[in-house]
Amino acid sequence: MVNPWLAMASGTDPAERTRDVRRAHEAFLTEGAVSPAVRPVVAESWRRSADARVTQECKAPIDLADDALDTYRADHPLARVMPLFRELLGTIAHDGAHLLAVCDEQGRLLWVEGHAGVRNRAEEMNFVAGARWDERHAGTNAPGTALTVDHAVQIFATEHFNRSVQPWTCAAAPLHDPHTGRLLGAVDITGGDHLAAPHSLALVQATARAAEAQLGAELPRTRTPRISLTVLGRDEALLVVDGRRLRLGRRHSEIMVLLAGHPEGLSGDRLTLELYGPRADDRSPVTLRAELSRLRRLVGPLLGSRPYRLCTPVRTDLADAAEALASGDAYTALRAYTGPLLPLSEAPGVCRMRRVLEDGLRRAVLSHGDPELLRHWGQTPWGEDDLEVAEALLTTLPAHAPGRVAPAARVRRLRELYGLPGGAHHQGGHEDGAARHHSGHEHGAPRQGGGHRDATSAQRGRA
Repeated sequence: MVNPWLAMASGTDPAERTRDVRRAHEAFLTEGAVSPAVRPVVAESWRRSADARVTQECKAPIDLADDALDTYRADHPLARVMPLFRELLGTIAHDGAHLLAVCDEQGRLLWVEGHAGVRNRAEEMNFVAGARWDERHAGTNAPGTALTVDHAVQIFATEHFNRSVQPWTCAAAPLHDPHTGRLLGAVDITGGDHLAAPHSLALVQATARAAEAQLGAELPRTRTPRISLTVLGRDEALLVVDGRRLRLGRRHSEIMVLLAGHPEGLSGDRLTLELYGPRADDRSPVTLRAELSRLRRLVGPLLGSRPYRLCTPVRTDLADAAEALASGDAYTALRAYTGPLLPLSEAPGVCRMRRVLEDGLRRAVLSHGDPELLRHWGQTPWGEDDLEVAEALLTTLPAHAPGRVAPAARVRRLRELYGLPGGAHHQGGHEDGAARHHSGHEHGAPRQGGGHRDATSAQRGRA
């Protein structure tokens, strides 16, 4: 049985194989159909590459460079096994025909080593440290495809989706943290057609297993700094990195919130839109780049680019509340919700995130029907003018309960504020939900569901 992860069966003519796959590649690009001559693992990768709109002459983007690259890879777990990679693959890396490459779990090349002449040729297609070689950015290639399918694989010449990479053949194997099973990255060897022989795939597989064994012999350790971002009920976010507290300015707070909410990253255009919306003008991108430069000086390698993103997971109180809400735990969500997200921010992206969380919490409180939750919401600065919640609370209380006095007074006050009929016959809260929902919108009153009356002034100035 032919090994599906090998590029060619024994005895196959490389030149003939190159021609067959090239014809299949051209047919796929023009007709969308994949010839049976193409291995299934390659055919599926071509389809993913096409779906990601990878172009035929594209260059892999540079994600990390200079100090950011040095800092990131020095702290990466695979840095601890680089001496082993060099020991096992050192001959290949310096024979004048091959390259040794190691990437992280996102396909970013951290090390590319080998003869200077070979590296110079590889630089023409951005096969360099810091470049992003996952399938979504570079198309079918051994390290990118190995990460996607989580299996060692060879990619031969014209099997590469990107034509500029087709002069090369490569073999790569993924690596995992032996303590947690988390994907760490991949080790790759890149060179000429001769790498399509079975020994190259076996070699990278054996190297990956040896590296995992070395990592497994070490005591588990957490190298990722503990980072949290507090943004609820605050005009300025609080960033804590391993106990070090940093209070961010308002624009930097907005940028951090948006990037934390988009772990996949945001392009410069998208981030400009999320920050400035209709107010954006020709100066906005320049202003944004200046803000990002200042923010990078504060947070260092935490802030990545191309796209803009946070390079280390950042835990936010916004995510804590949202996750509790998504799991149906309204009590935990409400405890985590200490106020609206950056209440004075007018950035469209932040306003949208603020509204989604608050509306979700409010719906959960109303649908749950628990007097404790309703009372808690109604006593907050953002819920104290919420007529629908006040009437829902009144409805849950027995007719002669002593606890009805304060809620009934609040209902009367709010109905008067919104210009609605009041009085004793409304105190039981039996009017239909449509009327309650209608009351806060038709009379210019604060929105019943959010009540950003005075933008939560009680939260202002919290440290």
